[in-house]
This record gives sequence, structure tokens and C-alpha cells, in this order.
Amino acid sequence: MLTFFACLALLIIGYLVYGKFVDSIFEPTDKTTPAIEHTDGVDYVPMSTPKVFLIQLLNIAGLGPIFGAIAGALWGPVVFLWIVFGTIFAGAVHDYLSGMISLRNNGASISEVVGKYLGSKMKTVMRVFSVVLLVLVGTVFMTGPAMLLVKLTGMSLMFWLGVIVIYYFLATLLPIDQIIGRIYPFFGVCLIIMAVGVGGGIVLEGYHMPELTLTNMHPAGLPIWPLMFITVACGAISGFHSTQSPMMARCLKNERHGRMVFYGAMVAEGVIALIWAAAGVAFYNSTGGLAAALKAGGPGGVVYDVSFTLLGSIGGALAMIGVIACPITSGDTAFRSARLTLADWFKLEQVKNTSRLYLSVPLIAVGTILSQMDFAIIWRYFAWTNQTLAMFVLWAGAVYLYKEHPEKPYCWMAAIPATFMAVVTFTYILQAPEGLKLPVSISYPAGFVFGAICLFLFVKNTFMSRKQEESSQESI
Repeated sequence: MLTFFACLALLIIGYLVYGKFVDSIFEPTDKTTPAIEHTDGVDYVPMSTPKVFLIQLLNIAGLGPIFGAIAGALWGPVVFLWIVFGTIFAGAVHDYLSGMISLRNNGASISEVVGKYLGSKMKTVMRVFSVVLLVLVGTVFMTGPAMLLVKLTGMSLMFWLGVIVIYYFLATLLPIDQIIGRIYPFFGVCLIIMAVGVGGGIVLEGYHMPELTLTNMHPAGLPIWPLMFITVACGAISGFHSTQSPMMARCLKNERHGRMVFYGAMVAEGVIALIWAAAGVAFYNSTGGLAAALKAGGPGGVVYDVSFTLLGSIGGALAMIGVIACPITSGDTAFRSARLTLADWFKLEQVKNTSRLYLSVPLIAVGTILSQMDFAIIWRYFAWTNQTLAMFVLWAGAVYLYKEHPEKPYCWMAAIPATFMAVVTFTYILQAPEGLKLPVSISYPAGFVFGAICLFLFVKNTFMSRKQEESSQESI
């Protein structure tokens, strides 16, 4: 239990100390934000900071910090380390930079932001990558909550899928303050109460939680590296978050509140992931017990068991509602963000209903078709695509920081986690069943070589390029 409380304290300290440091480097100002300057009543809508924070939290906290954290718990309490340090030094930095850089670029979609700092070719890659990821996210967060609703109500899967699809269509099409701005704050509070309830139940009921060990406790013996780092997904770092941050960059009224909204929401999600990972480690007494529960009822079954056992029938039902709302409120904004990405890509105005309709209908249709595929397959492709996008965004953040502070080493706070994620994602896709299925004797060294190449290209196009320019000017 000491490990759990120590990790919880580290997350809070990380926000207060490192989050403040990151914010001071970015140097937020009092200049007019896009929400004020470009108000259009549809996507650019000024909102209060607490409301923007709760919307951001629900936007990013889909199934990742719950399902991903539960799956990550199969490796034992070592997962706590990745959730804590991944959140503080990678995930929250990623979310903060993607939100604040977008804010400085009139709320531009992340593909446009990355293209500005990594070049036109990367902009094209990011546009395609972002739309594919967002549709996958919408599909995952369409099927996952539908399965939970079936578990809770006993009604058919197709019925709940239909209800969710209709809701997604409306949330994608209508102005952001008509549905999202009204119901998200309520569900955000439910999500926080649910996490506190589950965490408190694990502690107060006296469940045994093993202390930190680096031993691989996975029942199937799957390697920690890199599988755990991909599996936890949104609970530590998520490229999907960078597609959501620009939406809130279009609603934030004051730059100086960016740390609370972007860095703070990711830390809050890290806390939620930590609680569910702890529940996974402790509730079934062993990782073997957790594996058996996952095999029997999937992650939705685990959430159901934990919620109703710890919180009783009423508390369990409320907790389930919070868990169900969590992915739904990420799925709808995934499709909405896909619409905005396409609109930015093809320079399509989105003030008229018909303009939004032309993009919303095909996006929802594709997601509905994909929802009929095996959920586990969709989740694995989402997890890898998600972390790869995070790597691209961190490199863009590193370039931005270098350009803003060329004489200072601030860019390394993004370049180091970017290098780490480059190694993780490349190693994973080389050895994963949905990838090239190569042995670790090839995938491990190849992953580190790829990370080294990415780092070299970054240094070459920043520090080395500047020195060459200075040398040329001196010779003249």
C-alpha cells in the first residue's frame, strides 16, 4: 500500500513542481486567445476555466486510464512507475505543449501544428494519421461503452450501439456548447467521484496490494518492454490527447490557465489510471486472478466486479455510469476532432450546418462499420497508432521549444520523451502480433537504433544547422 500512496503523492508533486516549470518555460501571456478573437458560436466558444478543465478531462480520459490500466496491472505494481513518470515527464508535457502551441496558432488542429514545425511532408502524414486514429478512437469508444451498458442493463449490444451512434452524430454536428459544454462538467464530476470511491474502497476494505517490484508478474510471461508501455496507453501518454487539446484551445479565455487545463487534466487522468491499476493488482489477489477475470468477462467485467463489490449496488451503478460516460465523452469528441482536422486540411468553413453535415455523416458511418470488427483487434491498432502520434507531437514540441529558446536546453524536456517513445513504438510494431512478428533479438536493437536516428535528425536540423548558419555568417 505504501507504493500506491507514494505514487499518488508523486503525481500531485509533479503537477505542482514540474508542471509549473514547464509552464514557466512556455511563458504564457495575457494576449487575446482564439476563443475571444475568432468566436463563431460553433467551435470557437469562450468558456469558464473550470468547465474547460472538466471537458478536457473527459475528452482525454476514455477507456485508456481504465481498460489500459487494468490490462497493465497484469505486469504487477511495476506498472505504477510507468503511469507516474510517464504522466509527469511525457504525457502531461505532450498535452500541455499540444494545447498551448495550438492556442498560439489560432486553435489549429494538431496535424497543422506538427506540419508547421516538422515540415509539409510530415503535415500530410499527420493529417492522414490523425484522421485514422480519431476514427479508431471513436470506434473503440463506441463499442467499449456499449458492452458495459449491455452488462449493466441486459439489453442488446446493437440497441446500445445505435443509441451511441445517434449521440455521436449530434455531438459532432452541433455547436460545442450545446451538448458537450452542458453535460461534460456533470460527467466530469462523476468520473472523479467514481475514482475516489474505487480507490477508497481498495484502501478501506483492506485489500492486499503488493509493494513495488521490478519482477515481471505477467501470468503469460509477456515482456514488460515494450508491451506494457503500449498497453497502458492513455494512462501515461496518448497521442489522442493532442487531437483534443486544440478543441479546448478554441474555448480557453486565458493563456495563463493552460497549465491547469492541459497539464492538470493529464495528471488527473494519471491518478485515475493509478487507481484502476491498483484495483487490478489488488482486487483479484494475484495477476493470475486478474488474467482469469479478464478472460472470463473482459475489462468491462472487471470494472463491473470491482465497482459493485467495493461500492454496493447504488454506488456500483453510479461508478459504472461514470466509467461508461468516460469513453462516450471521448468518442464523440474524437469524431468532432476528425471533422475539424478535415476542415482545416481542406480549408472548409464549419459555421453552416450543411458544411458540418458533409463531414460528420461519412465519419460516423465509417466508425459504425468498424464497430462490427473484433474489439480486441481494434484496441491493439489504436494503442500503437496512439503512442506513435504522441511521438510525432513531442518532436514538434521539441522543435517549437528550440525555436523559442535556441540558446537554452529547454527543448530536451520534449526531445527526451520523444526519443523514448520512438524506441517504444518502433520496437512494438516490429515484434507485435499485429506488426511484423519479429523476434526480440531483432526488434530490441532495431528499436534503439530507430530512436538514435530520430534523435540525430533532431540535433542535425536544430543545433547543427544553427552552428552551420553562424559559421557561414562569420565567414561573410
